[in-house]
This record gives sequence, C-alpha cells and structure tokens, in this order.
Amino acid sequence: MSKFEGVLVSDHWLQSQFTQVQLRSLKSKFISSTNQNGEVTATDLPSLLAKLKPFREMFKENEISDLLSKSGLDMTNGIDFEGFLRAYLNLHSQAAAKLGNSNNSSSFLKATTTTLLHTIDESEKESYVAHINSYLRDDPFIKQFLPIDPATNALFELARDGVLLCKLINVAVPNTIDERAINTKRVLNPWERNENHTLCLNSAKAIGCTVVNIGNQDLVEGRPHLVLGLISQIIKIQLLADLNLRKTPQLVELVDDNNDIEELMGLAPEKVLLKWMNFHLKKAGYKKPVTNFSSDLKDGEAYAYLLNVLAPEHCSPTTLDTKDPTERANLVLEHAEKMDCKRYLAPKDIVEGSTNLNLAFVAQIFHQRNGLSTDNKKMSYAEMMTDDEEMSRDERCFRLWINSLGISSYVNNLFEDVRNGWTLLEVLDKVSTGSVNWKHATKPPIKMPFRKVENCNQVIKIGKQLKFSLVNVAGNDFVQGNKKLILAFLWQLMRFNMLQLLKNLRSRSSFGKEITDADILKWANKKVKNTGRMSQMESFKDKSLSNGIFFLELLSAVEPRVVNWNLVTKGQSEEEKKLNATYIISIARKLGCSIFLLPEDIMEVNQKMMLMLAASIMYWSLLQSTDDSESSPSSVAATPEASPAPSVNGDEGFEFSMGAEITSLSIDDAASDTTVSSTHENNDTLLQ
Repeated sequence: MSKFEGVLVSDHWLQSQFTQVQLRSLKSKFISSTNQNGEVTATDLPSLLAKLKPFREMFKENEISDLLSKSGLDMTNGIDFEGFLRAYLNLHSQAAAKLGNSNNSSSFLKATTTTLLHTIDESEKESYVAHINSYLRDDPFIKQFLPIDPATNALFELARDGVLLCKLINVAVPNTIDERAINTKRVLNPWERNENHTLCLNSAKAIGCTVVNIGNQDLVEGRPHLVLGLISQIIKIQLLADLNLRKTPQLVELVDDNNDIEELMGLAPEKVLLKWMNFHLKKAGYKKPVTNFSSDLKDGEAYAYLLNVLAPEHCSPTTLDTKDPTERANLVLEHAEKMDCKRYLAPKDIVEGSTNLNLAFVAQIFHQRNGLSTDNKKMSYAEMMTDDEEMSRDERCFRLWINSLGISSYVNNLFEDVRNGWTLLEVLDKVSTGSVNWKHATKPPIKMPFRKVENCNQVIKIGKQLKFSLVNVAGNDFVQGNKKLILAFLWQLMRFNMLQLLKNLRSRSSFGKEITDADILKWANKKVKNTGRMSQMESFKDKSLSNGIFFLELLSAVEPRVVNWNLVTKGQSEEEKKLNATYIISIARKLGCSIFLLPEDIMEVNQKMMLMLAASIMYWSLLQSTDDSESSPSSVAATPEASPAPSVNGDEGFEFSMGAEITSLSIDDAASDTTVSSTHENNDTLLQ
C-alpha cells in the first residue's frame, strides 16, 4: 500500500492537543512560510497566524505580535514547527479570552476545530462498552478480546487496529463492509492498520457518520474523545435505523391525515423519536411536551408515564409517587428491565440529563415496544409514498455525499432539506468556491416563500454558469420539491465536483485541460492493459462489468497488494456477482476512495455509478503519483484520511485530450441511477 506517515511532534503533550488532520494542515501552512533553515522568522510569524481562520477576523498582525511578545515567546530567532504550534495554542487561548470564554468552551472550539481540553464522559464510555460486549460477543475474531472492562482504557487500545470499528459499522448497517477486506491478523503492521482505519472512515461516511477532522493516525493513537465520538455516531445510526416509514410504516399513526405524512418523512430520526414519545405521553395524560433528550427528562416523570402506557403490566404507582428524582429514575430503569430493554444509562444519567444516553434508551424502548397499531388504510398510503426503490437509492447516495463535504447543514431527508435552496448553495460554494453571492441568499429558518425561490433561482443561475443541462428548470421547481429535477441537478453537481478534482490534480502538469468521461475510460483501460491482463470495457454501460472482474483488475493495477485473488469468484451467478461487487466497494474504500454506491449498482451496471467508481479510483491513483506529501496544502486538504500528498507529476503512460469539454447530460438521463464520487473533504477549516 501507499506509505503512511503521521506528523510527529517530539513533545507528546503538544501533539495531543491536535488531531493529525490539523497537524498536517498546520504543517503545510508552516512549510509554505519557512526560510532555508526550515524555520519561520519572527517577523513572518504574526503574518502567518493572522491568515488562519480562527484569528483572521479577531486580531491584526500588530496585535498578534504584541500578544506573542507578552507571552514570553522568543521572537528574536527563527521559529521551528513546535514553536509555531505553541504560538498557535497561546494565541488560541487569547482569542477564547477575548470572546469572554477563558475556559475554551465548545462554541469556540467548534468554530476553530481545535481539540483542546477534550474530556470523555465515563457513563457514555461504560454504555458503549456494554453495547459492544453485547453485540460483538459472538464475533469469531473480536470475541477473544471481550468482554471489555469499561473501567480501563481497553476500548481505546482495542480500537487502535481498526478491526473493532469496522465490525461495529457492520452491526449498525449490516454488510456495509466486506469482512474479507478487513485485516484481522493478531498483530498488524502499520500499513495494515492504516488500511483498516481508511476502510473504517470511508465506510463510516457511507452510513452517515460525520468524520471531518478525524484522521487515521488519530485512531491509531487511540485518541479517546475521537474514538468515543465515532463509536457514539455508529451506535446512534444503529439505534435509529428503523425510525422511518420504509422500515416502520406504523409510524403513520403519529399524524392525523395524509397531508402530514410528507412532513413526517422529512423529519430527522431523533425528531421522529420525540414525536413518537409525545404521542404516547399525550395518551397517558402527561401535560408537558418533551422537546429534548436532556432537561425535559431529568425528573424521570416522562419516562414513568411512557413506560406505564407501553407496559402497564409492569406499572408501579410508587414511580410517580416518589419525590426523589434519583429514586424515580431507578424505578424507571427497573420497569424498563422488565421489558427486556438494554440499559444504556444509570439513574444519575437521567438526573444529569445525558443527551446521548437518553436518546439511546428511548430508541431501545421504541425497538422493544413501540405501541403503534396497524391502520391498514394509513399504512398502505405510507407504503405507496416510499416504495420507489430506485429514487430512494438515489436520495441515499446524494444525501451521504452532501453530508461528507463538511458543510454546516446536515441533510436528513434530501427532498425536504434542499427545498429552501440554502443547502444547495452551501454545496455549490464547497464545490465551486466563490460562486455563491451570499449577500443575495437567505439563511434558514425562512418564513417568506419568495426568499426560498430567490435562493433556488441563484442555485439554477450558478448551475447554468457551470454548464449544467437545466433547460426549462426554474428555482420554483426545487421549492416545490420536484424530485426528478433535484436528483438531476445533484448528479451533475457531483459529477462536476469529481471532474474538477481530477482537473486540479492534472492542471499542475497538463496546463488545466478539462477532463471527460472518455479520458477516465481511456485511463482505466490503459491501467489494466499495462498489467498484462486482457479485460477492457467498451463504455461505462458495458454489461460485462456486472461480474466485477474489470474493476478488481483495475484496483489491482493501481495497488497490486490490495486484491486477494483467492477471494474473487468467476462472477457467473448472481450470488458470485454480489460477492465480487461487495469486495470491490470495500477494497476501494480500503485504498482511500470515498464512495457511496451499493453492490446492486455494479451488478446492474449503472452507467453513472460505473463512471464515478472509475473516477474515484483514478483520483486516488493520481494522488499516489505525488512526491513529498507535506509540500502541497491543497492535496493535504483533499485527502485527510490518506497519506498527504502534494503536486502531481502525472500518471504514467496517460495523456488527456486537448481542449476537451465536460459532457452535458439531459435531465431525463441525469434523473436515473446515481452514484457518488470520491469527494474533496475540506477538513482543515483552520486554514480557510
């Protein structure tokens, strides 16, 4: 595999204050300003710091210079990288104090993506350990390390090889990772460990986790707050998986009429869970609405009412009669235990209002006994609205792709969440920086409908500037939720993003020539041919691609060690094709490709998905053709999980055609099966 190098700092405490993503980004900025001695002069240091996002709008250069001088930093000699990091931390604390936040609280830390003063919640750790001990106790490989003792750091030590996290992802969303791709030797070398973590992070994105600012080295080091945060997201996805109409059509009982079903479909799973809880609390006679999983549940009364209506056979009058919140919480958990609900929290977690643990507990109650009836008339209507498998698959892919970009908005339901235009503008600004005129955009919540239309009109305008096919498409089509047009636009946007990423890599050596589908096809065929194999694809809709052999040969061509040919089938039957397809997806993610397609997309030879899969592999391959990874900030930002890489010297034996134009797609064509490209993830918001 490609070499993997973290940014190492001799002072372990200093290194512990940053993630590897941040260290790589800061190292790149530092190197860009160094002199021949590899140092930044005292004169240039304030200027360098003033360009970083956390300080750009807070301090002027002279202010930074004064603050650094007062801090005792030696400003007479050159500053090495560790000195630069110390200056950064010092200035960070000054910035926090300036905001009236001397303790560096989460609001400022979130804005700057630093990792200072991170702590872990021991109750959460204990609950997640119990979850892992329960769900992985029969796993052939992991069971030898179980049960994990929550009183120790065994969880973080076990996570260092990446196997545990990969297995946990498969528990949350079965078959996400082909376990044949996981390196499961008792002792892994650094490359094998890196492969597991790359596979883990790309697969986590593919099920909806946010992994911005988490790098492989952070997991290798077992950084507790990052490991626990990722585990928390994975478990949350598992527990909330059934909180939608497709999985649980009985949820239609929560709404009064058919007009509200679409609104229900647009809610985030957590909101659906709250709606379900309030539905039963209202029936039980509980007067106060529950709006969160924290303060509204502290006194335990809502839990008592909920469990009494769901499981009256275990009801105890003393639960409501007791005045002590801790005692009531204990009685609530005893009631839940009789319902066979797993305990995700202790009495003190209820009293203290632990959001994550309360959410997990309520979700577990829902799974065990949701108390919903089966109104056949309502359920048939709900099923009718959610039975479009093809459109659902497209919605999933685009939603996950958008959420992987690191924008501030999070998409729970694609068709609902893009209707105000704001999310689409954020994506456009990420994909084509500077294209959005934010002065003419309105941020949610938007009360006036015409403001939504204005946002969407700007989306259409930018799309036309990017030469998308948008004939007879208006902003109001998006506001009205035209699913076909929304999917068509997002396909073109995602494809444009990938082609631009490839163009940007090539521009340093090929004078910025455009990239076409034909270029990607030619590159893939030449890569395979150069290995002496005979497979070739005529186009991205070549039916021979369904057996998966060509893409396995392509992956083997870009990295010979990645494919275990003993695991590859002939791809003749549907079962053999599926085995190869799942293996392709996991191997590509293991390399470093951020992709969201499903095995069925390969088996059905979905033209668009074949294009994006090939483009993702090509993008990864070009990144590996680089020299010293630390010399190019742009490449570092583009591949936060993989070994950072700088300017591209070119991929052997391949040329782009002169003056090529990006092929446009018709709306009808663009609205069919969709895939997701390997995305450029701007993790280092520190440096933007």
